[in-house]
Amino acid sequence: MVSTGLPTANGIGWFQIGVHDGDRAEKFYGGVFGWTFSGESAYRIVATPSARSIGGGLVAHGGGMPNHAIFCVVVDDVEATCERVTDGGGTVVVPVTTTPDGLIFAEVLDPEGNHLGVYRPRPGSDT
Repeated sequence: MVSTGLPTANGIGWFQIGVHDGDRAEKFYGGVFGWTFSGESAYRIVATPSARSIGGGLVAHGGGMPNHAIFCVVVDDVEATCERVTDGGGTVVVPVTTTPDGLIFAEVLDPEGNHLGVYRPRPGSDT
């Protein structure tokens, strides 16, 4: 299936990799897969060589959270999704958060302990 922009609600729209050492991760993923990175902050945008790939980010957390590689699901309502997660036996591990540019996200665990993200894109965004 070819991506046509923003996935519809409940589709996978982003991935995130959390690492202690961002420079080392960039070298690894760039060398192995040809990925490129933009941004000077702890959160860097990942571009893959495939036009069919979803977008992603690399967060260099410096040990402030566990390392992770997660997929993120686009949802209409992050708070309601987190309620359904807990009702379904999962756990919210990063509470609903709104960034200054309007992105709303949370991170959750499914009942088996698998980590994933849920988000509503910032207004006017396609990711």
